[in-house]
Amino acid sequence: MEPQHNTDTIVAIATPPGRGGIGVIRVSGPSSIHIANKILGTIPEPRRAYYGPFSDTGGNVLDEGIALLFKQPNSFTGEDVLELQGHGGPVVLDMIIQQLVGLGCRMARPGEFSERAFLNNKIDLTQAEAIADLIDCSTQQAARSALNSLQGTFSALIDELIEQLIDLRCYLEASIDFPDEELDLLAEDKISPRIRAIQQQLDSTLEQTKQGALLKEGIQVVIIGKPNAGKSSLLNCLAGSSRAIVTDIEGTTRDILEEQINIDGLPINFIDTAGLRDPKDPVEAEGIRRAMERLEVADCVLLLEDATAQQQAEIDEKYASRLPAAIPIIRLVNKVDLTGAIPGLLPTSADQSYPTLQISAKDKLGIDSLKKYLKEIVGYNSTSESTFTARRRHLESLVEAKSILDDALNQWLGSNAEELLAEDMRAAQKSLETITGRFSNEDLLDVVFSGFCIGK
Repeated sequence: MEPQHNTDTIVAIATPPGRGGIGVIRVSGPSSIHIANKILGTIPEPRRAYYGPFSDTGGNVLDEGIALLFKQPNSFTGEDVLELQGHGGPVVLDMIIQQLVGLGCRMARPGEFSERAFLNNKIDLTQAEAIADLIDCSTQQAARSALNSLQGTFSALIDELIEQLIDLRCYLEASIDFPDEELDLLAEDKISPRIRAIQQQLDSTLEQTKQGALLKEGIQVVIIGKPNAGKSSLLNCLAGSSRAIVTDIEGTTRDILEEQINIDGLPINFIDTAGLRDPKDPVEAEGIRRAMERLEVADCVLLLEDATAQQQAEIDEKYASRLPAAIPIIRLVNKVDLTGAIPGLLPTSADQSYPTLQISAKDKLGIDSLKKYLKEIVGYNSTSESTFTARRRHLESLVEAKSILDDALNQWLGSNAEELLAEDMRAAQKSLETITGRFSNEDLLDVVFSGFCIGK
């Protein structure tokens, strides 16, 4: 990707909104040095801290602090960059921003600094995403993994796969362009082993990426069941606090309640829902509708049952028929403290619709088994060697490349058609290039950078 040459200069506050001891303002673009001279009265030596007043065009001091100047290409964005570190009062920062806009700056869009760094080849797309991941991460493990992604760990794996595909394409296309030459690669059928080697490396990368995506995005776990089955008690037990109101009155929970907890670094968003039954009023009906709606985005469902309610279905058939078939469902038999049953995972049997765990949310019995089982069913390994965060789009691209390679190998074994195989290698390469941004489009960039903070 060729470096982009932006003609405008952007500005934004890089520190969080509100009052603070320090406020940081960033300027990037071709006018940065001119603006530094205007607001500081001098041009600081690049990459050296300069202390002095920040003044308006009339010479009035707006604030005083530290200025840093970075000349292109040795800056985060690859452009001339000015950073002003002053006092963190909103009024003071706003006065400086107004002055900078008056000197020709434009207010930056969310993520525009990182976008310029990407467009100017300072970082690739996975590294740009890692910046946002590092800011938003909710566990220490996720923070370490995001930092590794920012430093290029994930990118290196993808680039290695791409280079292997390019190398194989070169041999294939040479055989197509020069059919009279005898190429050892084709004559001795070295194609199949090389495809399998790429597949093996792709599988390994895909497995690490799954772990990275779990660290980044976590999972959505929806708790459903009849009224008074103990859904809110379970949420409170998992959260370690009285997050939801618990009473003996059926239908206490009317709306969606959410609580995120971390299990060995895995972020899990637990969602408590209204009890599933024939609604008594419009408010309860709306709560049930919302509960069923959340099932559509769930990664796992906890189907809660009251152990003291003998020989009753977990939920009514009209709701059971709407349970998603493509995601794990765990049946939880709650209140075993009242029945004397042994907490934990029950052995599977032919008459079980779902794996069953016996628990007591009130006494916290079987909860550790539940947490362990949740990690297992989503494939999370807290001891995994995965060292980077990833996103669903990365997984989708890797799965697409894997599917293309699988089909390509089958086709090659059946027909030995170099032209078709070369095209498949090109398609697999394109899929992988969307991960790092070697191949990208404006829509993808808009999605990636629109979620960033302003000033990043």
